[in-house]
This record gives sequence, structure tokens and C-alpha cells, in this order.
Amino acid sequence: MADIKAPRGVRDILPEESWKWSYVLKIAAEVAKNFGYSEVHLPVFEHTELFSRGIGETTDVVEKEMYTFEDRGGRSLTLRPEATASMVRCYLENKLNSHAQPVKLWCAGPMFRYERPQKGRYRQFWQLDFESLGTKNPMVDVEVIALSLELYRRLGLQNLEVVINSVGCPECRPAYKEKLKEYFKPRYEELCKTCQSRFERNPLRILDCKNPECKEITDGAPDIYTSLCDDCRCHFDKVQEGLSRIGAHYHIDKRLVRGLDYYTKTAYEVLSGALGAQNAVCGGGRYDNLAETIGGPFTPSVGFATGLERIVLVMEEQNCSFGPSPDLDVYAIGLDEASREELQKLVAELRQANISTDMDYMERGMKAQFKSADASGAVFACILGGNELANGVVNVKNLKTGEQVEVERTAVLNYIKSNL
Repeated sequence: MADIKAPRGVRDILPEESWKWSYVLKIAAEVAKNFGYSEVHLPVFEHTELFSRGIGETTDVVEKEMYTFEDRGGRSLTLRPEATASMVRCYLENKLNSHAQPVKLWCAGPMFRYERPQKGRYRQFWQLDFESLGTKNPMVDVEVIALSLELYRRLGLQNLEVVINSVGCPECRPAYKEKLKEYFKPRYEELCKTCQSRFERNPLRILDCKNPECKEITDGAPDIYTSLCDDCRCHFDKVQEGLSRIGAHYHIDKRLVRGLDYYTKTAYEVLSGALGAQNAVCGGGRYDNLAETIGGPFTPSVGFATGLERIVLVMEEQNCSFGPSPDLDVYAIGLDEASREELQKLVAELRQANISTDMDYMERGMKAQFKSADASGAVFACILGGNELANGVVNVKNLKTGEQVEVERTAVLNYIKSNL
């Protein structure tokens, strides 16, 4: 019988990597607190309609990438492919619009998309999601971008590039779509099959195509800026002014439209050269009409999502620090059964004092136990044999310096605490 392995596109996060995840999540929580964002925990599955209506029926996510299933009650449910729609649903369902606005929320957790696995991209992947709901003020767009940059600054990321664009609104975008169709029509047959399918449904998405031939065709495409209504143009100008005011370096990319239909006005990405072709570390923007598409009132909002795996990958590429490694403080070595029983008590005392401690449970010899102690990264080894047990002492060895001292059994805890 063949071994059962993890499905394609998912992976186990082992201890040598999981502590790096914990570090990123800790820094994210600190930055969120500094910016006034409160953490929420959202369901990993929702009614399919939330995503089909919220994200857009014609998006790749809804058409090709969602994990959708029918439960035993005949309801269509979907593992969340992203968090923004869930965050808006949470805001509406829990009547957070009755609170002081904007409501600033963040969450972290796994998302699910059936797409081709590649560097830093998996079918189950973790995202950090930050959303500011309930205001159309462009200063909040700037704050959201600033939050992402501050997160990356504290994590030590360098050589990042901020690109922004405006994707207009339902008032001005239809006219721009017609301009795009007029531009692309003479070269329709040269477009890839995916872009041909987008021609009628959502020609803006052609601008986002990574196919080299399509990218060459889009080089001369009309700029959306000339089609923006006064409100969108003013909003975009104020976002740029705000970014300049806080010293954020950016440039405008007319191809940036993002892959989800709910975006309005501001769209942005932070890019890194460490990720190859799929080089976005984060992406986000404004989605003023999303709440209405899922049955709620008009709720102007803006936010971004960033992939945890992709952050860790870039940090590793750039040799960023993940803080101190989670090594043990103490490894206890017992030379016989009676000594191990006494060490069990000592280990419990040290752990209760918040000192990370482990011991041998395999009844191995002293040499093998010392090998395990070294491998654990412990600072101290507490060594107990028959003689030490009879004399009420413990030999404490500093595994970093090699120094070894004999300590009264009752004084071991204080000795360890004062020398860590």
C-alpha cells in the first residue's frame, strides 16, 4: 500500500520554519496595535455566494480557483480564497457600522486557491489582512499603504517598490472600458485566449496579463487617468500627495488593476525582486462598493493582504533577522533511574519559572544525552547521577563556555535564573 502524502500545493511547516512565522505574526500584531487595528478571527469557510458576488463572477479566483463543496444540508460552501469579503461580511453582520468609524481590523490565517504551485505560492497559504472600513477619506488609503511599509521596515525588508494606480469607479470606469475595447479590437486575434475571454466581460484585466505578447500589446493602451471622473481624479491626487507627505516612494503603473472586481479608486502593490515573476509581496486598495454587492449599505473601505510564506521567503533571501532562535535554556541529563526521577521534579520547577527545559526520555547514555543537549541549543546542562543525588547537588554545565559548577539542589533554579 502506497504511503499517504500531503496533497499537491500544501506543505507541512516544520519547527525550523514555524518559529519564523511566529516572529512575523508577532511583529504584525505590534504594527497593527501601533496603527489602531484590532484583531478578529474569521471562519475558514463561508457561503459560496459571498465570494461569487463579492469578488466577482468573472474573476479567475471565482471561475477557476475556489474550493467549493456542498455540505450535508445541501448548502454550497467555499473555503475562503481571500479575507476581504469575509471581513466585510463580519463588519455588516456584527453591526460594526454602529461603532465609531472607521473600524480598523486585521486577521491572519490560511486561505485556499486551486492554482499552480510555484515559488512562495501554494494552494493553502497564509495571509495577513488589514482593513479600514467605513470612510472614503484618501488619507486612510495612505495610512494603509504606510502600514504595509512599516510592517516590512520592521521585518528588515529592503529594495521594495510601491506601485499605485486608480481603477476608477462605477461612474467613470464604463467609459474607460469602451476606450480599451476600441484600442484592443484591431489586435483581438493576437491576444491570448484568456484575454480574449476578458475582452467583453472585463477588458481592464487584459492590462494585468503576464503573457509577453499581451504585455507588448498593452504598452500603448489608453491611460485611465484621462477617463477618471472628478471625484476619482481628486482622490488619486490626494493619495499621491499623502504618500509624498510621509516620504513614501512610489510610482504609477497603468497596468495595475488587481485581480478582483471589487476594487475602486486606489489600487496598489508592494513588489520584491526576490520572488521572480510573481513578485508582489502585498496587494490592496479601495473597495467602496463591496458591501453593497453582498447586500449591505454603502461602506467605503480600503485594505491590503500580504502572504506570510512570501514574507518569510523574502526575509530569507535578504538574510533578515527572525529574532532569537527558540533554543532551550536547560537540558537535564540523568545517569540512572533515581536521578531521572529527581530531574523530573527539577524540570517541572524550571518550567514553572518560565525557563524552557527538556530532558532525556529514552534512557540513553551520558554521551548520547550530551549530544542531544548540544543539538537543542540549550545554554545549560543540569547533570545528575548517584553521587550528586546522595550529596544533594547538581552539576550545571554552561554548554556555550564549557564551564561547569556544582550547585546545591535547592539553589539550581536561582542559579539558572541569574545566569541566563
